[in-house]
Formats: sequence, structure tokens, C-alpha cells
Amino acid sequence: MLLRRGVSAANAATASRWWQAATCSSRLVRASASRNSQETHRSSGSWDGRRWHSTETPSRTHPSNPILEDFKKTLTFSPATCTFAQLAENGQHWIDHEVALHGYLGTRRIANKGLAFAELRDANLSSIVQIVSTTTKDADSISLPHQLLTELEEHTPVVIEGTVKGRQAPKTGTTEKDYPPATGKPTVVTGVEIKLEGIRPLNTFPQDLMVSEDKVFPPEQRHLQIRHDKSIRDALRFRSKAARFIRDHLADQHGFEEFETPMLFKSTPEGAREFLVPTRDPGMAYALPQSPQQYKQILMASGIPRYMQIARCFRDEDLRADRQPEFTQVDLEMAFASGEDVMRTIEDTVKALWGALLDVRDLPAAFPRMTYEEAMSKYGSDKPDIRLGSEIRRIEYMLPQDLIMKLGPHTDPYIDVMKISISEDAGETRKFITEFMDSPEAQPFIQNPDGQPGIFPFDTRRPLQGLHPFGFEAAEQVEEMLDLEDGDLVILQARQRGPFTGGSTPLGNLRLALHKAAMKQNLLPKPSGFAFLWITDFPLFTPSSASDADEPGQGGSAGLSATHHPFTSPKTPADVDLLLTDPLAAKADHYDLVLNGVELGGGSRRIHSAAVQEYIMRAILQMSPDRIRDFAHLLEVLRAGCPPHAGIALGFDRLVAVMLGRDSVRDVIAFPKSGRRGEDLLVGSPTKMTEDQLRTYHLRLEG
Repeated sequence: MLLRRGVSAANAATASRWWQAATCSSRLVRASASRNSQETHRSSGSWDGRRWHSTETPSRTHPSNPILEDFKKTLTFSPATCTFAQLAENGQHWIDHEVALHGYLGTRRIANKGLAFAELRDANLSSIVQIVSTTTKDADSISLPHQLLTELEEHTPVVIEGTVKGRQAPKTGTTEKDYPPATGKPTVVTGVEIKLEGIRPLNTFPQDLMVSEDKVFPPEQRHLQIRHDKSIRDALRFRSKAARFIRDHLADQHGFEEFETPMLFKSTPEGAREFLVPTRDPGMAYALPQSPQQYKQILMASGIPRYMQIARCFRDEDLRADRQPEFTQVDLEMAFASGEDVMRTIEDTVKALWGALLDVRDLPAAFPRMTYEEAMSKYGSDKPDIRLGSEIRRIEYMLPQDLIMKLGPHTDPYIDVMKISISEDAGETRKFITEFMDSPEAQPFIQNPDGQPGIFPFDTRRPLQGLHPFGFEAAEQVEEMLDLEDGDLVILQARQRGPFTGGSTPLGNLRLALHKAAMKQNLLPKPSGFAFLWITDFPLFTPSSASDADEPGQGGSAGLSATHHPFTSPKTPADVDLLLTDPLAAKADHYDLVLNGVELGGGSRRIHSAAVQEYIMRAILQMSPDRIRDFAHLLEVLRAGCPPHAGIALGFDRLVAVMLGRDSVRDVIAFPKSGRRGEDLLVGSPTKMTEDQLRTYHLRLEG
């Protein structure tokens, strides 16, 4: 039962003594109680000034253990009879009704000894209702609920009982916009308030936890980050809505069924480094799945026409703002389908999601497409943010030989050029680029093995507008080709001749870095809107390099690796023919969905023939027989009449982060890992294995 109003002086004293003995609220424990506790328990524990810490082992002979008694009183409490939303929507209906509300105590204002006001925040921390407590001015008649309301710590979870009363709106309304947007206060329920009649604390909030509106909690206190930062809670709720919408839309509109695939898999060389899970069987281990790729292909061969799953995946790779060692992806696969079918399904789902959750309804009917070759040549990236402009062109045929030789170590390089319109004032542009090139962010471009970039502010006050190293004819051609104006930045970069490989070029990376730096200084506006783009026609295979030596790859000896994964199909019959003559020239039926420079996900048509899949592994990638045997289960499945199939995986963490305009996926994950060794600083994982654990799993540490 709750503590009710109307307590007589004698009863109040009795209730107060009961509360001192049975409640953990530190403020209600008076000095007399402290002395009594010390006298009573001097030989069996210690008093820290706030509460008794017993060193006795609880037993049946101590039925009044105060800690257990306190806990027992929180096991049963009144159910909520009304929601804050109901009070906000139809408060007049509830006037003079008795209600019970659950929530957290907020700030209090003590008007005088007999009048106090308090905020009660709902369980979602999204709404506030005002609590009013009155009592007589006679000190001996102060009600226990009134005393508790004024003395309990802010943030204490409570049950409040009282009567709904009308309330005149304050002259200056308190709204969320009055508070910092990062922490924003809950919405205030206006028009009604609760006249306090009973209160029950359900736990305590310690005094040593200092909380304020501008408090920044470290990752070790992630629970307090979530509780006191509205933007985090909003992001997590948005994430929940997005997951639910995607599931429902794929099921209802496209006939997908959701299937769970195992988390304990086996080690197979798909391309990324795995997490291994040792077993008690000596030398045996599971691997956590990099993706459900092989299982969903098995489902296609099992007669499941359309599979989807919001799946947990694990990759032991270097951490960045958009990467976590464990992550979530929207995974789907379609039987009797091509890549075109998958792209149409994703476009429809994405447009429906943006419309439902962001009210964005002007996305194109079909997302634009760009080949890998075009994206790399025009933007220096296979995931370009096309909103930035600054397209790249080749101009080595325009330039004098002496300038080409100064741009890098290559004897006959390609020379790329781009412009960025930094400012209309060439002096301001010159200052900007000087500061950037002196900053740590410029070091990768200064130390570029292809040579440093050539950077020229376009300045009509200087000879040949600042392009004098180009020579008269080339300067004139470049000015016309790029449509240059005062303050534009012209950048040249050499690169070795040959096809593009990898995900970006040095000039593409410099394009992004300069735009980011200019936006930080408010020289360029931050781009807005959602620019979706499909990148297609990736090379089926990529040559391995010395920089890949520490990466697991697919374990072949041919000096090649699959660009997407080794199960990706060649795109056309002509690309199949190239497997025999020039595998590096073959294109893959591989497609990535890019949004504002972020790769939301990638997919492909799969190889559905066991013979072709084994040929790729054995003849093209030149995997060892042992490695090929790791895929024996998949080859056997494909051999059993597996239909043509295609699929995709969208990074769900990235998708939500981009929808909300967040810079890091950590902002939209409840319990993210840190950027330092993938630690969960709240719970303290990973932990060192003990000697007993090492023995159990037949392991030993070396070094």
C-alpha cells in the first residue's frame, strides 16, 4: 500500500519511525536513527553516515533484515490507472478522479512549509505532469507523503496517487524548445495537475550521481547517457520503428518470410576476419557469422522463395565511425530472381520507409545508377556523395610535360583535375588551403606515393589567373572546361595508368576532406536532401596487393580476391567467357546502394551452379583443397537443383544513422562498442580469460 495523506501527529511519528527502519531513502534517515543503528549493529557491520552495511550472513533468525524488508515493499505497488497521454489529450475528463501514476520524480519547488510542487516524468521520460502537495503548517501534522515528496532525491522511481485537479496555464509556457536540443526536456501536460495523496518510492537515486542538463556522461555510464539524453532515446525509438516497418513492408507488400539463422557457424574464408568461439572439444571452434550469406543461399535451395532477417553479424576489423565489431543488417534473398528484382524491391521499401518515418515523398521513381568505373573516374569513390559536385576529369593531354613530371613519380601518368568553389575571394581561398595543408588531416595527401596534389587558387589578379604553371593554352582550356571563377580551387593529382581498384582514389579522398574542412569553417553550406544512387558493374575480381597481406581474403593463391564475395555471379554471358581468358576484366552482377556518400548496403546475384562455384574457387581464386572442403556443404546444396537467386544486405545501423543525420552509428545503437579495441566500457568487455577457462577450452597463451 502507498503512504496516504491525513496522518495524525502520533501516526505520522509512528510512520516516520517505520520509514526510517524500512526505507533506503538516505534523506529520511535522521541523526537519531544513525546513532540507534550504530548502537544496535556496532558488532556486526559498519555505518557510512547514510546507511548500515551489515557483515552478518542473513539467516532465518534475522527476519527483519532492513535491506530485504525495503525490497519486499517494492514488490507490490498500485498499477497505473491513467497515462500521461490521456491527461494531455483529455484532462478535463479526469478532473476530480483519483489516479495512480508511475514515473520518476523531477525537480521540486518548495513554496513554503505547507506547499510544494514537483514534476513527475512518465516512464518514457517524454512527458511531465505537475504534482501539488499541501499540508498544515503545524510541524507535528506534516503528512508523510508531503515529507517524502520534498525529501526524496530527484530521478527516484515512484508511484504517485492523487486527485486530478484543473490547473491554470502558466504565463510563460515551458516547452521543449526552451531546452538544449540534445537533452531536451519532456513535454509538459497543461491544464491539469495532481493533488498528492500517496507516494511510494520503488528504489533510490544516490546523491553521489550528479546530474544536470549539460552533464556529459562517459561511455562507462551509458545507462545514464540514455536516461538523460533525449536525443539518444529518440534515436533508439526511431530505430525500433524502422525495424518494425521494414519487417511488415517486406512481408505484406513483397511476400518475404523471416527466418533466423544460426549464430554459431563455421570458419569459412569469405573475406573478413572472424571471431572464433572455442569449445570444450580440443581444437574445435565455432565462428560467429560475418553475415547469414551461406545460410540464406541454403534456404533458397530449400524451397523458401523469399527470405528476410534483421540479422546480427560479426567482423573482427578495424573500427571507424561507421563500423562496429557486431552490427545489424537487413538481410534478404529472393529465389528465381535477378539483381534487377532485388533493386526494385529495395527501392520500393526504402521509399515507403522514408515516407512513413520522415514524411519524405519526393524520392525518384527509380534511383539513378552509375557504374563503378564512372563513379571512380568522376568522384574518386565507389560510394560518392553526388550532392557535393566537384566532378573529376582527366586532363593530362592538355598539360605541358614539365608540369606533369612535377606532379608525381610516374613517367606517363593519368592526371585528374577538379575544382571546389571555396569562396568568391581568392585571398580567403588561399588562406583556407594553406591552413588545411598545414594540418594533420593533410598528411595522407602530402605523403601520397602517387605524388602530392598540385593546388592552385584561381585569382584573376594574378598572371594567367594563378594558373601560370599550366602555360597559356592549357590555362585557357582548363578555365573554360571547369567554368572557373575568382576564389575557385583547382586541384591536380597524378595516378598510375591502369584500371581502378579499391574503393577510392587519393583525389577522391581529398575531395571529401576539403569539403568537410570548408563546411566546418562555414565556407561551404552543408548539403541537404537524400541522394540515392546505385553503383553497378563492379569488377568480379580485384588483384591482391602487399597492403592486403594481413587480411584474410578468400585464402587463394592466385593473387586475386572476389570484390564482393566468392559467391557472386558474373553479370552477363560475355563475363562468364572472360573467366577463361581475363578474369580481371569480368564484371559482377553486384550492386551497392549509396546514400549521401554512405554505402547503405551491397548485394549480388549468386552463383547457383555447384560446378561453376567450385570452378571459381579452384581455378580462379586457386583455393587449396582444404579450403574448398570448407565449402563442401554449400556445393552440395547448390548441386541439389538450387534455383537462380539474388539478394542484398543493408547496414541497418548506417541506415538509421543517415536517416537521422547522425555522424556515427554509435549514436543509434543502445550499447555500442568503443572505437578503442571494440570495448564495451559499461560492462567491461572483453575480459581476460582465466586459467580455468583456458584449461576448459584447451587453450594456452603465447608470448
